[in-house]
Amino acid sequence: MMLTSKPVKGEEAHSLGLVDAVVAPNQLVSTARQWALDILEHRRPWVATLYKTDKIEPLGEAREIFKFARAQARKQAPNLTHPIVCIDVVEAGVVSGPRAGLQKEAEDFQKLLRSETCKSLVHIFFAQRGTSKVPGVTDLGLAPRRVKKVAILGGGLMGSGIATALILSNYPVILKEVNEKFLEAGIGRVRANLQSRVKKGKMTQEKFEKTISLLTGVLDYESFKDVDMVIEAIIENVSLKQQIFADLEKYCPPHCILASNTSTIDLNLIGERTYSKDRIVGAHFFSPAHVMPLLEIVRTNQTSPQVIVDLLDIGKKIKKTPIVVGNCTGFAVNRMFFPYTQAAFLLVERGTDLYLIDRAITKFGMPMGPFRLADLVGFGVAIATGMQFIENFPERTYKSMIIPIMQEDKRAGETTRKGFYLYDERRKASPDPEVKKFIEKARSMSGVAIDPKSRQLTLTLRLLWAWVFHLTGEESCSGLTLLDRSTFTHDWRNGQACTGNFLSHVLSWLKELARELL
Repeated sequence: MMLTSKPVKGEEAHSLGLVDAVVAPNQLVSTARQWALDILEHRRPWVATLYKTDKIEPLGEAREIFKFARAQARKQAPNLTHPIVCIDVVEAGVVSGPRAGLQKEAEDFQKLLRSETCKSLVHIFFAQRGTSKVPGVTDLGLAPRRVKKVAILGGGLMGSGIATALILSNYPVILKEVNEKFLEAGIGRVRANLQSRVKKGKMTQEKFEKTISLLTGVLDYESFKDVDMVIEAIIENVSLKQQIFADLEKYCPPHCILASNTSTIDLNLIGERTYSKDRIVGAHFFSPAHVMPLLEIVRTNQTSPQVIVDLLDIGKKIKKTPIVVGNCTGFAVNRMFFPYTQAAFLLVERGTDLYLIDRAITKFGMPMGPFRLADLVGFGVAIATGMQFIENFPERTYKSMIIPIMQEDKRAGETTRKGFYLYDERRKASPDPEVKKFIEKARSMSGVAIDPKSRQLTLTLRLLWAWVFHLTGEESCSGLTLLDRSTFTHDWRNGQACTGNFLSHVLSWLKELARELL
């Protein structure tokens, strides 16, 4: 409970010894009164919880447990202090007694309360809850409509992940593909996602069977006549998406929400051949869609407020954190990550070790660096996304040839077990010395000179400045707090990115960089 900040149910709390008994609500007062009388008349022993020791292992075993717990905490939250402090406090109580443990808890709690991390986590807490309030939408008094059935177009990695997220929340889902082979593969991915939960003990086999029964595979639009929402999750091809949305308007009922999972393409362009533009919206999930918590809801100038309210409701029901963003190239998250990734490629071509960049960003608090992320999403997606930015911002983009050169070597990322990293059968990544020759070739083609002055601190800041300055001057999000929420789906040790103390520190960082370069 302490390390995960998650409550436990009554029966589990009883088995752990956290509560003395579990009773029905209507018996609570009478049971408590009887217990008090029993203790008073010595029919029941009274041992203050603070002095209970029956659940404590011998000191030698306890120390091994603490050692294991610390290792797990550092692995899961390497940039957070409070999990380790919790373990230290408990250990103090076990080793030196309850009073010493309480004293240490009070002292350490005060230190944590005044820390920058505490302020940042409180900020993110309220930022997450603030995503449900959208001016001009949620203040209109609209009630979300009931969505009974959802259709997904495309059973690839993203489409199957979205289908998994929906059926896990008891939404019946139709999965459409273009042929039997692709459909079978898509359904297989959904089954694999659920089976993974069974193996981890998060789902029973009975629940698996019930959940997978909510999924139906089809090859045509005949069963779309009663769907309430369609989410298109095909490749990033504008003309193909335009044709699909024109078809959806013919086959789906008038109230049906027409959503695209596009990560970069202008929704107005996608809906160009569609008449009912008020029901076109972006529903951009992040891979793997059944795991990652963020959902970008992208609205155009013509998207109905009712559609936004409906998607906010669905997002919450499938346990996502929905943020409403503007319709522009890359929306909010990819609009940040593209310049960040470009900065990473430029640094590599100027001589910085790409694995050093990934390590620096991971140490900073992100779950992975830009090159490990490129392998995860795949080079095809990375190129398609990058081309959207190059076409829309030709004067602001740097076109690195590293990935195209690596594609010539039949590298595509994790799917081919070769990208910037090599991957074993368990998808464990390890650096690949051969990547150096691709970087040298790209550097030769671009004519970029090696910069010997790059340092870990400098490169981390350079990458993150690319995020902030590209977004804060634009209207991708309705507020900077939403940018924080869309960016930090994982914990960062030093605070907010776009609000709070980050921008106030940028000037001092720039001065430090200037001193280093001059």
